[in-house]
Amino acid sequence: MTKVRGAVLAAALLGVVVVGVNVLPSAAQQAPPPIAAEILTGRAVFTDDVDVKLKLKREREQRTVVNARDPSRTIVGRWTVQPGAQFPWHTHAGPVVVNVTQGELVYVAADDCVKRSYPAGTAFVDPGHGHVHTAYNPTGAPTVFYATFFEAPAAPAPLLIAADAPADCDV
Repeated sequence: MTKVRGAVLAAALLGVVVVGVNVLPSAAQQAPPPIAAEILTGRAVFTDDVDVKLKLKREREQRTVVNARDPSRTIVGRWTVQPGAQFPWHTHAGPVVVNVTQGELVYVAADDCVKRSYPAGTAFVDPGHGHVHTAYNPTGAPTVFYATFFEAPAAPAPLLIAADAPADCDV
């Protein structure tokens, strides 16, 4: 075999390998994480004196009032939750406004264990301040939501504060 023919054959073989790696599924490709967080803003502060008061009234329940007397540190993130993935039980330093944009998110509060479903195009408020809860994706497709945190702790403190699972919730 001549040097030219060998070089052409090697180049062709290399081309087949490159195409195969880029086209065929590979065991080296990793599945997406069960829950992926992307922080979209830095921890920003209001320049004005701002208080936030949220009144939550769920069907057949008493009204809950959430006061954020120093909501000055805010942050916004996007979460992608794969099918069947569930957040660990947790709380937040302050209230969180959640906008579901794709799929469905089921929210379960530890105080009543009721499964509340929020499909794409809906929003809800988590009161934070020690209100323990979890959430999960019950569907066969990814769920995406955006969360705006008030009273977010200073970096590098986490936005989710781990909590014990309640003994009587079957989630």
